[in-house]
Amino acid sequence: MNRDDAVALDQADPLAPLRNLFDLPEKTIYLDGNSLGALPRATAGRVAEVVTQEWGQGLIESWNTASWITLPQRVGDKIARIIGAGQGEVVVADSTSLNVYKVLASALSIAAEDSPERRIVVSERSNFPTDLYIASSLCRDRGYELVLVDSPSEIEGLLDRTAVLMLTEVNYRTGYLHDMASVTALAHERGALTVWDLCHSAGAVPVDLRGADADFAIGCGYKFLNGGPGSPAFLWVSPRHVDRFSQPLSGWMGHAAPFEMSPGYRPAEGVSRYLSGTPAVIGISALECGVDTLLAAEAHGGLQALREKSLALTRLFADLVGSRLPGFTIESPLDDARRGSQLSLSTGEGAYAIVQALIERGVVGDFRAGSPDILRFGVTPLYTRYVDIWDAVDHLVAVMDNDEWRAERFWTRGAVT
Repeated sequence: MNRDDAVALDQADPLAPLRNLFDLPEKTIYLDGNSLGALPRATAGRVAEVVTQEWGQGLIESWNTASWITLPQRVGDKIARIIGAGQGEVVVADSTSLNVYKVLASALSIAAEDSPERRIVVSERSNFPTDLYIASSLCRDRGYELVLVDSPSEIEGLLDRTAVLMLTEVNYRTGYLHDMASVTALAHERGALTVWDLCHSAGAVPVDLRGADADFAIGCGYKFLNGGPGSPAFLWVSPRHVDRFSQPLSGWMGHAAPFEMSPGYRPAEGVSRYLSGTPAVIGISALECGVDTLLAAEAHGGLQALREKSLALTRLFADLVGSRLPGFTIESPLDDARRGSQLSLSTGEGAYAIVQALIERGVVGDFRAGSPDILRFGVTPLYTRYVDIWDAVDHLVAVMDNDEWRAERFWTRGAVT
């Protein structure tokens, strides 16, 4: 294969028109959509409309006239189409960390009632840190033990004692993709509940929460959902659990009648009880534009077509790295069934500096510290092209062959890496 072949694949790509939904900087190969999605073209105009018209002219009446008050449910219903949930089962609210707290606390309340003898929460040591921090604090407060495993194979031996199994569907470092349906079935067979973090899977791989019979799920809005920096997160609770307990952050928007202004809390029915404070109108409006870019793919084969292109792009990336960059190790699974929408690499030294040298060349990936340090490249099939992968590897070869990464300026770390 050569670069012309990559160009030909782009010309034949039925998803190619979706790239026009985004504002992408010229001469930039953006491979960091798994950290921050690109800007949809519709977002700036929609946010301006919310600010200048709905807020500026409509003022407080826009809670009714512009339906601000129902934004968490309306955008939640759109996200539900992407994650295999039903209408009325997803709400947009708060941050990923707060939503982890809400659903894990609720799961522990159910477990305490149904299986009080189970006293551990199981997760992976390589799970995203915020999930582990929240779980650690909840376990400490409620008298549970957080047990971390280093390999998925260790989970089964713990399930007979497990109250809640908390996993991220796609690992943020390696891109390892769990089989949600089989893992959930095993957990249920052994009496444990499941909490799934969809931050690196929602919008990137087909997710089927109902089909997998999952219990709880959360996810962020700023990665593959293209909602913008700090975009509000979302959560889903299985209908069989949703009305069993009030979530612990029982704010006024989760009340059955918020404007009743009652001093006593009465939870709303369904997933709306998982709301807490006032909706972030500007943020949710921007997120809606991002979600709409994914729903636009329904006319081009939907999430399955996006998944097939994602796998083809990451396979190409892995093949090129394997043939042209012998000093690198591919840390992502080579098995298509186990790989999310990213490729992670490691090398002997200088991972951070190599990423910075690539960014100077216009190839934007990112770095994640650990053992080993990771160069991480996200693939967003809505806008990533085959030629982008080819050119990115060309740049990486040049960075290594010319020792560009050794320049002192590439070794100074910023506050965000």
